[in-house]
Amino acid sequence: MWKRYFVLLLSVLVSWSASAAQDVDQTNPYQMMKQVAQQAFDRLKAEQPKIHQDPNYLKVIVEEELMPYVNDQYAALKLLGSNLRGAKREEVGEFIQAFRAYLITNYAQVLTQYTDQTLEFAPELPVEDDRRITSVKVDIIDAPRPNINLEFKLRKEKSGEWRAFDMVAEGISLLSSKQSEWNTKIRQEGILAVAKELEKQAQQPIRFESKSE
Repeated sequence: MWKRYFVLLLSVLVSWSASAAQDVDQTNPYQMMKQVAQQAFDRLKAEQPKIHQDPNYLKVIVEEELMPYVNDQYAALKLLGSNLRGAKREEVGEFIQAFRAYLITNYAQVLTQYTDQTLEFAPELPVEDDRRITSVKVDIIDAPRPNINLEFKLRKEKSGEWRAFDMVAEGISLLSSKQSEWNTKIRQEGILAVAKELEKQAQQPIRFESKSE
């Protein structure tokens, strides 16, 4: 069940980032998502032949179009949590880099499941100027299966622009899920060991899976 949420929420996350060349208002989290979602979905649809010819091309798309809109450093530090106490700066830095590479590969792999899903955004709510964290709720229409309720967590940068750091699917936080998955290994084997494992996973080639996987 979680894999279905994971597949679709990451597909939608990519929809936030179509192209920096487009006139997207990143100072408004709601408008940013709405403007970019259609652009990115159009691009994914248009580039399916190239993607099917070379699935690893999805890594390029993610690197260029998604990652500038994701605060992977903030997410990595939140994921490490209490493990940051006493940690070596260089090991934390390597973990952040490895986590970023891991995200790129996983986002790219997930996008092989893209089948032109559509989105419905919740009504826009006022965002106070001094607010640093906000969330935007979205429904993914994936007929004939039931809709999926998502909540995207965003953080306001000093520049005034918003960037994503977490996603919640049906009440399950992706960041908290990964924290639970990796926390024991980090405590037992150390931050560097987990970073090396993430680097190894990040090197995996992208492949198309059957819909039943």
